[in-house]
Amino acid sequence: MKYGARNRIRAKVKSVKSGDIMSLVKFDITIPHEMASVLSTESVEHLRIKPGDEIELIIKAIHVLPVKD
Repeated sequence: MKYGARNRIRAKVKSVKSGDIMSLVKFDITIPHEMASVLSTESVEHLRIKPGDEIELIIKAIHVLPVKD
């Protein structure tokens, strides 16, 4: 099965806390992966981003889709 999300990270389930309607599943990341971001050239220039820089990635997402093979 193919998924639309390009940035896939392998993880191990750390805990599951289930309620009546929703459940909270926490994960430990087991393999680091490359991630990508699309931003304006103006932002790249303003932040002076260049290869080799160490930066912090803040991931803002509506969904994290757990997939179990």
